[in-house]
Amino acid sequence: MSCGSPHETDCSEVLEQVYSYLDGEQTEHDRATIRRHLDECSPCLRQFGIEQEVKVLVARCCGGDVAPAGLRTRVLLRLQQVRTSGAALEYRAD
Repeated sequence: MSCGSPHETDCSEVLEQVYSYLDGEQTEHDRATIRRHLDECSPCLRQFGIEQEVKVLVARCCGGDVAPAGLRTRVLLRLQQVRTSGAALEYRAD
């Protein structure tokens, strides 16, 4: 996604990082970069608002559930592999 305006950080890069931003899993520098982009880019801010609402809904419905550390690690590793390779994420029940 791109709003058509030049930004220091590309819109698609910002939107890829929305969940880690919401989870507070970024450095202060990265959080400031994302926040700066959201402050100046209304299309991304609208998308961020949607993402934030989804996260709130999931937290309300599943707030007491905590994923096992091993599962979280595997999911994050697989997401990184998909981002790096550009491959489609396949569902596989273990």
